[in-house]
Amino acid sequence: MRDNHPMEFGINFFPTHDPSKIGASRYYRECMELVALCDGLGFHHVRAVEHYFEPYGGFSPNPTVFLTAASQHSRKARLITGAVLPVFNNPLKLAGELGMLDGFSEGRLEIGFARAFLPHEFERFGIPLDESRARFEEGMAQVVLLLQCENASSDGRFHSFHNVTSLPRPVQQPHPPLWVAAFTTKESFESAGRNGHGIMAIPAAGPLMRELIGLYREAWRSAGHPGQGRVMLTHNVYCGESEAEVIATAKAPFNGHLAALIAAASGWGAGVRSKDYPGYEKMLEGLRGNDFDDMRRRGLAWCGTSDEICDMIVTCYRDIPGGVDIVSAQINFHDLPVGKAAASMRRFSERVMPRFRAG
Repeated sequence: MRDNHPMEFGINFFPTHDPSKIGASRYYRECMELVALCDGLGFHHVRAVEHYFEPYGGFSPNPTVFLTAASQHSRKARLITGAVLPVFNNPLKLAGELGMLDGFSEGRLEIGFARAFLPHEFERFGIPLDESRARFEEGMAQVVLLLQCENASSDGRFHSFHNVTSLPRPVQQPHPPLWVAAFTTKESFESAGRNGHGIMAIPAAGPLMRELIGLYREAWRSAGHPGQGRVMLTHNVYCGESEAEVIATAKAPFNGHLAALIAAASGWGAGVRSKDYPGYEKMLEGLRGNDFDDMRRRGLAWCGTSDEICDMIVTCYRDIPGGVDIVSAQINFHDLPVGKAAASMRRFSERVMPRFRAG
């Protein structure tokens, strides 16, 4: 069967490995080996995160640098920041870096912005969690202004500039496509839809995901934007030859990825609270309730044979309002060997994507 809502598929890079076991040179080399497969296998995009200091994301403190390298290994894939964090960046510097990436990729950049959510990052940068939303909204608006306009001026609470023309100018006019990353905060989904941005989300339990994406689609329509918006979800993906091979290969790396997230988010379990993150103090408890077997059973971890993954996609996305437009596959999660990740990419491209992708 073919899903009635066509999707595109790309690959996502979110490092969570132990740096004492896999060094930076090896990690980046292996990532570029996988990027080089994208054009031949029909993957839509390459996406990279921004995180700091810990194994969870720490090898990707600057996604624009990573994606600039990726732009030279794929000549077709879109390059998506998933996402840059205005809270930790000066908008003048960030706008210039994004303009460079759009130039290097000859107009293939798509910019995802996020608020950040890890207490340890805010603490180390010396920024209060309670300023998160204000810094995000101001920073994103200023970066977009700098990309869109010459001789730009902005008087902000955190950053101000006057009569600035950011160079290099982006290839795509008025600016590259924009995305906003969100977790479970309803306000974030509604705001993205109202402002006409794509939404990047993490798959959650069925009813919650349906509600959040429904809020996004409705906000998009109510604001008068054409179409129904763009929704991107991220899944850890391993497409194997048999159930036994999948479990033997992917279970330990998947659980290692979760363990890195739990360690990085441990601040939420240490009494941290913030008005900008209502309910996040319960995050750690929820994360600890997940593992490979549970998330695979619920169709959130796409680790299985091609037929199993196709069933997961149909089950997971069946009731989502308007469907899902783009899937970003984390293909080399934690310490999964690069050869296994490449083989998984090939099987996924040949056996899964044709049943769901656009065209």
